[in-house]
Amino acid sequence: RHTMSLLVLGVSHHSAPMEVLEKVAAIDTEQTLSLVGAGEAVGEALLLSTCNRIEVYTDVSRFHAAVESLTAVLAKQSGIPAESLSGHLYVHYEDAAVRHAFRVVSGLDSMVLGDEQILGQFREAFKAAVEQGQAGSSLHQLAQSALRVGKRVHTDTGIGRHGASVVEVALAEAAR
Repeated sequence: RHTMSLLVLGVSHHSAPMEVLEKVAAIDTEQTLSLVGAGEAVGEALLLSTCNRIEVYTDVSRFHAAVESLTAVLAKQSGIPAESLSGHLYVHYEDAAVRHAFRVVSGLDSMVLGDEQILGQFREAFKAAVEQGQAGSSLHQLAQSALRVGKRVHTDTGIGRHGASVVEVALAEAAR
């Protein structure tokens, strides 16, 4: 068994104000993914980018070195100094990283509970990681499991039944 561990580093509507999120969300995901994957302590990498979150799912050999290099890449790409950005980042490691992935893909961590768009966005992010040669067996296993869990949550609980995306909820609020 390799001595790599799963790590998720991200920024979302839970951890950062809108102006920080907007800068981070505007990064070039393809370029950022290749820079992230080039990090010395980083093995595999997947970059999930939506309107209210940017998360890097990685397989790392050294926790602190990986957190530092991932933070540096996101800071450089978004134009936010690393010291400022790090206050808005969250990190999940090993079991907590898997749990977080399952929550995200299931829509339990979304602005609108049960948002089903995230399933497709995660699938696309995994596809991009595979195409760039950044996804290996760890991320493959994580992505397959997370997508399976996400589908089951939506099917079995009807959590996304209302079918409202963030935009639809915002428009309904605005109309009201």
